[in-house]
Amino acid sequence: MLLELRAENYAVIDRASAAFGAGLNLLTGETGAGKSILIDALVLLLGGKASADVVRHGEEKAVVGCVFEMTPGAAAILEENGIDAEGDEVLLRREILANGKGRVFVNNQPATVGVLRQLAPELALVHSQGETMTSFDQAQQRLLLDRFGGIATEGVAATFVAWKATRAKLEELLSDEQDRLRMADLWRFQSKEIEQAGLSAEDEDAQLEAEKRVLSNSERLYTAAMSAHEVLYESENSAESALGAALKHVEELAKFDARFVGPAQQLASAKAAVEDVDAEVREFAENINAAPGRLEEIEDRLAALDRLKRKYGQTLAEVIAFGAEASRRLAEVENRDALIEELRAKEKKEAAAYEAAAGQLSGVRAEAARRLEKLAVGQINDLAMSTRFSVKVAPLKTQEHWTSNGWDDVECLIATNAGEPLKPLHEIASGGEMSRVMLALKVTVEEAVSGSSGGKKKTVLPRTLVFDEIDIGIGGRAAEAVGRKLKTLARGQQVLCITHLPQIAAFGDQHFLIEKTEKKGRTQTGIRLMDDAERTEEIARMLSGAKLTETSLKHAEHLLASSR
Repeated sequence: MLLELRAENYAVIDRASAAFGAGLNLLTGETGAGKSILIDALVLLLGGKASADVVRHGEEKAVVGCVFEMTPGAAAILEENGIDAEGDEVLLRREILANGKGRVFVNNQPATVGVLRQLAPELALVHSQGETMTSFDQAQQRLLLDRFGGIATEGVAATFVAWKATRAKLEELLSDEQDRLRMADLWRFQSKEIEQAGLSAEDEDAQLEAEKRVLSNSERLYTAAMSAHEVLYESENSAESALGAALKHVEELAKFDARFVGPAQQLASAKAAVEDVDAEVREFAENINAAPGRLEEIEDRLAALDRLKRKYGQTLAEVIAFGAEASRRLAEVENRDALIEELRAKEKKEAAAYEAAAGQLSGVRAEAARRLEKLAVGQINDLAMSTRFSVKVAPLKTQEHWTSNGWDDVECLIATNAGEPLKPLHEIASGGEMSRVMLALKVTVEEAVSGSSGGKKKTVLPRTLVFDEIDIGIGGRAAEAVGRKLKTLARGQQVLCITHLPQIAAFGDQHFLIEKTEKKGRTQTGIRLMDDAERTEEIARMLSGAKLTETSLKHAEHLLASSR
């Protein structure tokens, strides 16, 4: 859902912002007030083409920004592009400089227009005059059909991923023979070099460094160890001798007084601890002198390990892993023929599984398409249009057309005039007709989804729908029908709509006024949310023109009351 839209120094806008709510958000205002300018600003934030012409005269840059609610799909796109998510919202900002250059920010982090275009289908779909922003292409049309039919594609996706992975592995093995042999020689050398190093443990280098520190200070350490041995055991006044004499006297006391039994045991323990420490330092001293060439061996070994780490990894663990991977790749090459046959059989089996799943999915889509056609024609013709409408599901079964969503090419076709052939939606000339067709389609789908059983899976569609100039060429009952359909659609997702017709404006959950004023000799456009009284006056103005009458006010009140 679009939470906020703001613009600064954009076209005739000095500074304007609007906080939108759930349901149907309507924007009205006098002709030329700049209603479509705000939609154009949103289009820019969804990756539309920028121009220096949008910068307000005399200013250095124009700034447009918006805040959307976060969606799982948007969060995934941000992660793919290395952009941190910030809570439950997505912040988009775009700056257009007077020299034509510009900058893009997503969650206050530098980004590109490409990122905005990736986010656009996840956040909003804009139907504006002459074009459909984040185009309602065949991928979007497929999503709409899948949502209508409650069609899940996870089964096809699983078979596609399995087939694709096996096929990639097979293609890798079938790559250029010369490259394969050259790489085999390299992997053989690397594997052999690491294997011959005889790495004993992932921390062998750390153990050797510790031993090297000891041996590098052997004379000093030997002296310390032997001095400790002298004090603990060897001298006439050694700790062991003193403790032994003291123990003998205390044991004599304990024979006559039980209070000395405990102290005698403590002295015995202390004497035993001294003997253990003495044995440890004596052994340490003997080992230092036992291997005079050991230091040189350690230094040579550490040098060899450092060479391996420079070539294959920062740690011995990485070196060992590199060797294992080289051995695995070498085994694949050496067993290439057998492995290729195995992968071919596996790829054939997985391709058959995909074909079965995709074929079943095509059948389900074709049946859903027939139902959607019948319902959509009625909805479209309610909006002052006499049309023929069709949803074509064309299975493209060759492997280059396989995707995780199946192999179907889904396309909506329409003829808006009698005797004309059915054509793709994007070829409809009138922006107003396009918007009304889109409205009818969306309402058809949402009514089907809301009326379906809870077991059907809903396909996620854009949260916010925007319709600009949806009321071109209609009036009266058709206008009221458009208003009711917008209201119906807004029950399931947020809708923004620019309208000139009071019959449509009366259905809004939030009603914003776009107004042009003059300040300090300059024209500027602003937007504000109207209260009930202001809304009644605006609808009355739309009914009667600039001059409000008692009749137009009563008519406005009646429209508002009936719309509720």
